Parts: sequence; C-alpha cells; structure tokens
Amino acid sequence: MTTPSPAAGGARSVTGADARMDTLVGTLLLIGVAVSMVLITAGLVWSFAQTGHAVLHYRIVGMNFYRFAVATARSVGRGHVSPELLVNAGIATLMLTPFLRVVASVIYFAGVLRNPKYTLFTTFVLVVLTWSLFLRF
Repeated sequence: MTTPSPAAGGARSVTGADARMDTLVGTLLLIGVAVSMVLITAGLVWSFAQTGHAVLHYRIVGMNFYRFAVATARSVGRGHVSPELLVNAGIATLMLTPFLRVVASVIYFAGVLRNPKYTLFTTFVLVVLTWSLFLRF
C-alpha cells in the first residue's frame, strides 16, 4: 500500500524519523514541565514549612535570563540550597524547555530531513529565542 504524495494533494506519510521526533519533543516538553513543577512546588512547600507562608519575598530585577540561570547554577554548585533556589531552578527549567525543543527541531530539520526551508525557519525562531534570553527582565 502506498501513501499519496503531498504534491498530489494527499496526506504525508509519517516516517520512523518523524515518529521518533514527535516522541522526543513530547518527552522533552513533558519532562521539562514536570521537573519545573516539582522544583517550584518543593521550594514553596519548604518556604511554607519554614515561615508558615508559601510566599517568597525576593525580586529579580535588572537581570537577563542568562545571568539568572548562571547565578542559580553557581548557587547549586556551592551547595547553597534554599526555597528560593528551588523556585529559581524551576523557573529556569521551565524557560529552557521550549528553547531545547527548538534546538531539537533545528537538528532534526537540518540533520535528519535535510530540509533547508524548515531549517531556515526554525533557525530564525532559535535566534529570536536566544536573543530574548539575553534581554533584561
């Protein structure tokens, strides 16, 4: 049985590579959101256990995402674990999840499909996302 070609107006067949990519992207998004949720929840529960309030009193001002992520990673490296650190790690994980999804897509379109049009479009999205991570928030 053959699948009609897209040029003939039919549906495109799903290849093994397409199915693996769909599984990879779905798994990446699921893990990223789940890890983020666990970290943020753990930080808020810890804060509640210490203070009786599930509110963290700190602000992130004048810092872009890159600086935020590096500061969080340095705190983890020094062993300074705190409720704020867990929440920060959760936020960083949540923000990096779609970024990593786009990186995986660029690799897939360029390396597996060798589709220059989709590679160009996805690379443009990656450049915009990367640039936005270096803006101040």
